[in-house]
Amino acid sequence: MKLFRYGEAGAERPGIVDDQGKLRDLSSVVTDIDAWALSPDGLATIAAADTASLPEIAGPVRYGVPVAHVPNLVCIGLNYTDHAEETNAPIPQEPILFNKHTAALCGANDPVWFPEDSTQLDWEVELAFVIGTPCWNVTEAEALNHVAGYTVLNDVSERHYQLHREGQWTKGKSHPGFAPCGPWIVTADEVGDPQELDLWLDLNGQRVQTGTTSRMIFTCAFLLSYLSRYMALQPGDIVTTGTPPGVGLGKVPPNFMKPGDVMRLGITRLGEQEQKVVPLTEDVVQAWRAAHAARRVGV
Repeated sequence: MKLFRYGEAGAERPGIVDDQGKLRDLSSVVTDIDAWALSPDGLATIAAADTASLPEIAGPVRYGVPVAHVPNLVCIGLNYTDHAEETNAPIPQEPILFNKHTAALCGANDPVWFPEDSTQLDWEVELAFVIGTPCWNVTEAEALNHVAGYTVLNDVSERHYQLHREGQWTKGKSHPGFAPCGPWIVTADEVGDPQELDLWLDLNGQRVQTGTTSRMIFTCAFLLSYLSRYMALQPGDIVTTGTPPGVGLGKVPPNFMKPGDVMRLGITRLGEQEQKVVPLTEDVVQAWRAAHAARRVGV
């Protein structure tokens, strides 16, 4: 199944893509694509619905973050050998962990806001997986049983914040709009082996990233088992798994984004995204505050 959330920011509704590729409203089946909807019971309830009888969604659609109220956004750094090499970083012997603040999450085609003092804004297409059942101290063999589905995530990064402002990577990763996610979650049963997916990203129409998850240093199953030793992952958590080579930091000379640039990216079977880089203005900040004012938790 392909599950998504659509509508204005702060007022998204649940949806599903039917067998003919039509977008259908799921509001009569589940209240949202949240932790319960992604649980085994929730997914079974959605799977049992007669999607052909659900209302078709007409007109252009804004895709929201495909998971409501995300508890945690956990990230893996330098998980492709050739990406580590292009950034002159040593090959990790264990997964490198960091977090993006959940407020960085935005819809798949929402704009990426350019901070006023940004000098090194970069792109990173990544495979992400979404937790469906509580996951703590699990083996590698059982790890993927805890995954509800997979999605596309652009780990937008401000490299100067990340690498030259001291402390951990989080400050370069967590600006609002720095985690476009979606357009949908594809359930694990439809994806199959997550280590057989192709990734790509175009900047202004030019292919800059091409990769395959078969080149990951640490597989999704290993990553989830490893993470579960150090934290108890919750339903609705998103884990993003690293990027293949081709980022701006790895170019010679380095190449970073500016307002007006457009990213288009995608992963086999998981869909595509497109974002335009736009200046961050006070109007944008005020609109963001208003959109989030009524929310209880997360995005």
